[in-house]
Amino acid sequence: MKEVAYADVASLVGQEIGVSDWVEISQERVNQFAEATGDHQWIHVDVERATREIGGPIAHGFLTLSLIPMLGDGILRVTGVTRGINYGCDKVRFTGMVRVGKKVRMRQKVLSVEPKSGGLQMKNECTIEIEGEERPACVAETIAILYG
Repeated sequence: MKEVAYADVASLVGQEIGVSDWVEISQERVNQFAEATGDHQWIHVDVERATREIGGPIAHGFLTLSLIPMLGDGILRVTGVTRGINYGCDKVRFTGMVRVGKKVRMRQKVLSVEPKSGGLQMKNECTIEIEGEERPACVAETIAILYG
């Protein structure tokens, strides 16, 4: 894990700051996400049909996206932060399917750091990779505001 002081966050711009640990996408996680969001499409939750028709169930794209905070927690620690908020995303693309049972991890690059609302607005490129596959599952530009 990389550690940097709040005052030095801007020094990370343009750098890949790290890669998270691998996390397995289980059917239980997919089912819990379906319950939480109401998205029960068969390609995610009907294991028999998904296996028969598409080779197995796949994770929701938004489940993959929702892993970014958890995966990012193991990549960068900014000391001197009193709070951080998710501000949004500029771009999100789901570029590959995550089959249940596969592992994913995130690669994070800092794109920009600028003053905003009394804090620092930090834009990151988050690439969620699938173990053993060349094409990533998701590439997202996320924005957070950090307050020191």
